[in-house]
Amino acid sequence: MKRVDLTNVKEAGDFTRLPAGPYICVIRNVEDVEDKEYLKITYDIAEGEYAGHFDEIRKDHSDWGWCGAYVRSYKTKALPMFKRFCSSVSKSNGAYVFDGNTVNSDEKTLIGKKVGITFQEEEYYGNDGTLKTRLIVYKEFPVSELDKQSIPKTKKLEGEAAKPAGAIAKQDADGFMNIPDGVGEEFPWGDK
Repeated sequence: MKRVDLTNVKEAGDFTRLPAGPYICVIRNVEDVEDKEYLKITYDIAEGEYAGHFDEIRKDHSDWGWCGAYVRSYKTKALPMFKRFCSSVSKSNGAYVFDGNTVNSDEKTLIGKKVGITFQEEEYYGNDGTLKTRLIVYKEFPVSELDKQSIPKTKKLEGEAAKPAGAIAKQDADGFMNIPDGVGEEFPWGDK
């Protein structure tokens, strides 16, 4: 193993995983990635039991660039979702308006504004091949509508995505791997 200096490294601690569901959030930062036509929105939980959740994680893990962040595209096909974002932020902040157009297109004015965000669990395969879940932004909503929100069902993997990448056939009792039917046709020495 190569030598590593742990002198100034803070030991990892436990942190509570945020449950799926709706939360009142505050926008911490917004970055316009103009060439790809999206805003990278960094947020945190503003109220309740989990207030400050992502800020606390970012204190110890500043290199986790996507912790408490997501992308809201403003490409033509994504404009309905972008409009929902703009409308939700505007309705959540009194007379403030962000429309991405003539009234207000300065994304930096979003910093400090509140918005409701519903989080959904999503299945994925980790690098070790095990099925895991993570939270994703399901939708934004006006903070006044918090009581009307529900917890969305877990977004399950389906079809080919439901199979782990690089799945290896298991060995049988004799130590040989069982190769599924039809795989032999892919080998160059298979029957032609």
